[in-house]
Amino acid sequence: MDTNEQLAHIRHSLSHLLAMAALEHDPKAQLGIGPVIDNGFYYDIKFSTPLSDEHLPKLEARMRELAKENLPFTGIAVSADEARAQFAAQPFKLELINELSEKGEALTFYKTGEQFIDLCRGGHVATTNEIPADAFCLSHLAGAYWRGDEKNEMLTRVYGLAFMSKDELDTYKLQQEEAKKRDHRKLGKEMGLFTFSDLVGSGMPLWTPRGNIVRNAVINYSRELNAKLGFGEVHTPNVNKAELFKISGHYDQYKEDMLKVSSQYVEDEMFLKPMNCPQHTQIYAAEQHSYRELPIRYSDFANLYRDERPGELSGLTRLRCFAQDDGHIFCREQQIEQEIGNVLAAIEEALTTYGISYWMRLSLRDPQNKEKYLGGDETWNRAESILRKLLIERNIEMKEAEGEAAFYGPKIDIMAVDALGRQWQISTVQLDFSMPERFDLFCINEKGEKERVVMIHRALIGSPDRFLGILIEHFGGHFPLWLSPEQVRIVPVTDVHMDYARGVLTQLKDASLRAELDDSNESMGKKIRVAKTDRVPYFLVIGDQEVTAGTVTVEHNVKGKIGVVSVAEFVASAVKEVRERAR
Repeated sequence: MDTNEQLAHIRHSLSHLLAMAALEHDPKAQLGIGPVIDNGFYYDIKFSTPLSDEHLPKLEARMRELAKENLPFTGIAVSADEARAQFAAQPFKLELINELSEKGEALTFYKTGEQFIDLCRGGHVATTNEIPADAFCLSHLAGAYWRGDEKNEMLTRVYGLAFMSKDELDTYKLQQEEAKKRDHRKLGKEMGLFTFSDLVGSGMPLWTPRGNIVRNAVINYSRELNAKLGFGEVHTPNVNKAELFKISGHYDQYKEDMLKVSSQYVEDEMFLKPMNCPQHTQIYAAEQHSYRELPIRYSDFANLYRDERPGELSGLTRLRCFAQDDGHIFCREQQIEQEIGNVLAAIEEALTTYGISYWMRLSLRDPQNKEKYLGGDETWNRAESILRKLLIERNIEMKEAEGEAAFYGPKIDIMAVDALGRQWQISTVQLDFSMPERFDLFCINEKGEKERVVMIHRALIGSPDRFLGILIEHFGGHFPLWLSPEQVRIVPVTDVHMDYARGVLTQLKDASLRAELDDSNESMGKKIRVAKTDRVPYFLVIGDQEVTAGTVTVEHNVKGKIGVVSVAEFVASAVKEVRERAR
């Protein structure tokens, strides 16, 4: 058994110990599910009396006592009737038992010592002696609808952390504390970048002038990369007839996540678009294309809309309204490798510029649920083989993940790793044989015959809105100069130095640097503290010596004091730093 599997067994076993402790605390509690998650485990429970954070130390202490008892975990195959009898007083377990029974799936219990039985498939440690006693803890509580459906009862979700050693647990806790300090919702408010309004709607960010500077900087960089790749930018409408999505497959496969709209004047069923790809097929289909024109590449930054559940919305990282640095390539099959290779190189360039490491995931369809995907086995095998071969031939390390494909084709997902070691799926390249078939997209080949084209979906950094949430936390709000909404703040020591400071401000703005002058009546020390709190990269201190010598004293928010230089030297250095997108 490898370490990852062993850790999963430890975490799963701890969820059972949590359920045991919870039932001792509240014998009338009703158990939901208790799965393993990335950093530990949780259990969804309906308590007969409210559980608070104050109860967690007691539950955790009881779990440690149970772990010391060397309790064995024993799997038992049972019939549906036996399962129902065992859990007659547990309605959530009965629901699961009936569902599994209807599907004809085998039922198993796991017995922990002589004290506790749970409906479970395993796996577990052999005995609780295998659980490191100092490498787990209960972390927090949350509300959770039964099975994630807001129409169901609200349960209490008890979260736990679990690792292989105390050092790993302590490291993770420190990381979480740092994550709280870097929370983009907190920093975004402090820095005046964006806001949300109940009157506008949840999951729909409102960008301030400062925030839109950063957002536009991200978008414009993607535009530069698109231009190098040969993309022509298009703009498509937000509202579309249902028929478009019926042909694309979104209506059947994605309808629950789409926002429906209506008109006062026409009876057409219409939706806000969740993706740009169906519209781009119509731009391509508007005229006939020769093979000589291919590849044809469209990019698009129009807003997209998805009907996310309220409980799943999270600042900028999960939204109802957002843009994507979206793009679609229409090409011949023999052009696939070159096109995808070019896109991957652009993604690498972008993430290197942002200072974000990453790895690649080959996302395949779930072979056990083929009905969730468009196209037959031959099409999927062909598409998956092309992407796998491309990655192997380019010596790109990757992990394969079944069930993570788009419903119309397999994809290469770029998994970004931020400064705190957290992983985010951002960029993507998707290979699609289905949509060109459904929309009858073709080119005229060398023989004068119609030839079916291939569609490649790609995003360089994904959604600029979501990506900014990641970037704020990655940089802790300390953006590199080219991204910062305010790049330079001028700090005159007293009002006597104000005229010279205004002249410096003019020179900075003439060089297209985003600069501001602090002309408040505060002390120099207070002005500098404010500049640091505002996370302005550079602040220029101006006193008697600077006015006399025609210089400025340069300080950096993170690096500290840089030194005394002429205004021209600082401007040249800052302009170069912006131009090169240095970090």
